Amino acid sequence: MSAERGTAANGQVSFWYAGSGVPLPANQLDGDAAADVCIVGAGYTGLWTAYYLARADPSLRIVICEAEFAGYGASGRNGGWLTNSITGGREGYVRSHGREAVVRFQDAMNRTVQEVMDVAAAEGIDADIVKGGELNVATNAAQLQRLTAYAEQEAQWPNADTQFLDAAETAGRIAIAGVKGGIWHPHCARIQPAKLVRGLADAVRRLGVTIHEGTPAVEIGPGAVRTTRGTVRARYVIRATEGFTAGLAGQRRSWLPLNSSMIVTEPLAAGQWEAIGWDGAETLADLAHAYIYAQRTADGRIAIGGRGDPYKFGSRTDVDGHTPEKTVRALGDMLTRLFPAVEGIGIDHAWSGVLGVPRDWHATVGLADDGVGWAGGYVGTGVATTNLAGRTLADLILGRTTELTTLPWVGRRVRKWEVEPLRWLAVKSLYATYNAADKAENRGRTTTHPVAHAADFISGKA
Repeated sequence: MSAERGTAANGQVSFWYAGSGVPLPANQLDGDAAADVCIVGAGYTGLWTAYYLARADPSLRIVICEAEFAGYGASGRNGGWLTNSITGGREGYVRSHGREAVVRFQDAMNRTVQEVMDVAAAEGIDADIVKGGELNVATNAAQLQRLTAYAEQEAQWPNADTQFLDAAETAGRIAIAGVKGGIWHPHCARIQPAKLVRGLADAVRRLGVTIHEGTPAVEIGPGAVRTTRGTVRARYVIRATEGFTAGLAGQRRSWLPLNSSMIVTEPLAAGQWEAIGWDGAETLADLAHAYIYAQRTADGRIAIGGRGDPYKFGSRTDVDGHTPEKTVRALGDMLTRLFPAVEGIGIDHAWSGVLGVPRDWHATVGLADDGVGWAGGYVGTGVATTNLAGRTLADLILGRTTELTTLPWVGRRVRKWEVEPLRWLAVKSLYATYNAADKAENRGRTTTHPVAHAADFISGKA
């Protein structure tokens, strides 16, 4: 496949803005201001927090400061998976909080998927949402071994609702070349990310929330957010900056900004869809170590993503999502390996974005006694988790003790990432190791490569 020849657009934030155009920042802060709550970041986390606060107490003065425009970051660039994943998995929480607490956590995540769908419907947000479930597949023997073990683990959780599929059953859902098996669950919906975040921004404005776009925060602390355009003083200050957190004063080592890249094809022909058989709205991923994720878009394309060039030295972040051609080619090769029927199809858009990664790969939400709150570290599973975070932050700010404020991720603190060049070397080595393990497994290794286990342990994921 010649991905370079067919790539019509690269960067420009993401394909998800191709239909509406990339928004221009509006309503910049003009001097100092005061609020009850100041939220930094107008992505899903910040907007959901504002939404539930404004609904609960319309008298609150809520201000959001956003460096670019609402939905500029991961909220407008992600793969469009509204799914029930507990970031980092359940086992760490079982060790720290016990099984019953994790059952409650999973129940909350399951319900969150429907909560987002319900709010979108109530607010008139048409985000191409279709609940088709999530399908994870194995395409070689080592992946099948991991898939089988994963299915056995999931069967121990009554609210996981997973279904193991053999090779024939998996191919009956989506005809993936060489598929060995799959696991499916119903708690996932395909969405158009930019439509959701822009619709949510409109909804919070209707509730009286002020969004200052084009207003980069420089430093946050108790009682104040200092921006390039003035200082906002507030009783509560909420950090909702996810992959851009490292750009704030004193936060460079808090969450690592990990890059993820995507491509989207031109619309497939009817015959190609018939050959693939992807006639549902399942989201799709594989069990490779450097895994891919994909969806069938509402307008009949395949959007597929992966890590690409995962990390920039010094925790730097990209500007407009431009993606190296080698990454575009790699994703295009993966696409045609999974779906030979699309060989030669054009790639209409490529883009990249950053996601926040805590040192232990588990998301967190909380509010300190000094009024500074935070949420994030979603490691790519934030489309639904941000909603749960927003509702939790609203309860914490309002002083409520609820089911959400007692979930095991609330108030978690983790150690910082290593200084440079150690973290750059670590991330580069980590993904080189994962890629090497995937290559060995694709060449016929029947069990998980030992170096992948070692990489999981060293990275903090295991």
